[in-house]
Amino acid sequence: MTDMSRTDLPRLDPRLTPARPDLADERLRGQVEAARFVPGRPHRIGQAVAPLRRAPDAGAALDSEALFGEAATVYELRDGWAFAQLAADSYVGYLPAEALAPVDPAPTHGVAALRTFLYPAADLKRPALGALSLGAQVAVADREGAYARLADGRFVWSGHLAPLDAIEPDVAATALRFLGTPYLWGGRSSLGLDCSGLVQTALATAGIPAPRDSDQQEAALGAPVPVTPDLAGLRRGDLVFWRGHVGMMLDATQLIHANGHHMAVAIEPLAEAEARIRAGRTGPGTGDGAIRSIRRLPAGA
Repeated sequence: MTDMSRTDLPRLDPRLTPARPDLADERLRGQVEAARFVPGRPHRIGQAVAPLRRAPDAGAALDSEALFGEAATVYELRDGWAFAQLAADSYVGYLPAEALAPVDPAPTHGVAALRTFLYPAADLKRPALGALSLGAQVAVADREGAYARLADGRFVWSGHLAPLDAIEPDVAATALRFLGTPYLWGGRSSLGLDCSGLVQTALATAGIPAPRDSDQQEAALGAPVPVTPDLAGLRRGDLVFWRGHVGMMLDATQLIHANGHHMAVAIEPLAEAEARIRAGRTGPGTGDGAIRSIRRLPAGA
């Protein structure tokens, strides 16, 4: 019988560890206890936005989302759900099996517009087949006039695409593009996103990989900036962290953040946000208490 009560194994973040008592990634042998270890199978996301849930149930908590073309490793397919890990940020959860697509062809471009439509032909008058969000990845097979023909036969206006290695260096400008987008716990798309989803998406356009959740971002990103009583000395792009919340500075005084108080991506003076959150007048996902830290990204971000 397998001993499931060992205490000599390292503690791994369950959000980033594809392991359950009954099954785990074979690369985790010796690091976790599981009844069996399996190799993962590579896939891509074939839906515009796919929910990554905490359990294999449509009513389970939405922990994150995966966008079209993003890579994922699947460890189990059962009852219409895939136990999977996303490649971009290593987040683990359950994807609907119907959201999975073959890993090939590999994407060549990313969606650079906030949102773009998919068409059955290179003609804007044809009924749209769907829409892709900023950050989605597509495989361009050919060009027809002003349109890109994708490997799956659908078309996207070329002006809404950019090579995968394209860089948008002003992360605050990218965050501003989401102004007014509804707040969605676990969201990562232009239809709805949460505080860390906004930061992660903005940094991705600048070529800066970021973890999914605000506590992970606080630990991994940038260099510390002193938190002074007057909140002075801040710069555009600085990240401000509370417990369970993150926002981005637009300048020395203005903060942009997806938050549950406004239920949207909103701009407000940092001093006002700090006072409200400190006083506890917040909505879900808006943080709790005093500012924990401020992190400054590398120059040029």
